[in-house]
Amino acid sequence: MKAIIQLVKHAKVTVDGTVRGSINQGFLVLLGIEQTDTLADAEILAQKTANLRIFCDSDDKMNLSLLQVEGQALVISNFTLCANTKKGNRPSFTNAMHPEAAQEMYDKFCLLLKENGVKTVEKGVFGADMQVELLNDGPVTITLDTTIWRQ
Repeated sequence: MKAIIQLVKHAKVTVDGTVRGSINQGFLVLLGIEQTDTLADAEILAQKTANLRIFCDSDDKMNLSLLQVEGQALVISNFTLCANTKKGNRPSFTNAMHPEAAQEMYDKFCLLLKENGVKTVEKGVFGADMQVELLNDGPVTITLDTTIWRQ
């Protein structure tokens, strides 16, 4: 499971001209779910995301988590994070989890963020053509990949 986490002042997702999710200070999370991902991947990624210390403290050091600043999360499904670009110039998405199973895992990840203490978790529309707007703060962008925590 892969996540691109962007520290944002605000973000929103629009589908067919309608805002479907919107947050103020917090994380925009682009989430890619691969065939080999399990509930354990979702659990560790949600815990890491909620506790990732990339907000600045009073000394201007990245030392505070989403929980500590009472930040919000906007989670957008993004199968293109699972792209394999090893051969040629056209990406292959065969590593991406089948849509029905991926939607279940996406929903579970969002629920796990809440269970880890994130009070506001907004979502996009799984599988839809979405337009995402954000004001990146910093800019701060972090990549998390659960394959590094598998044993």
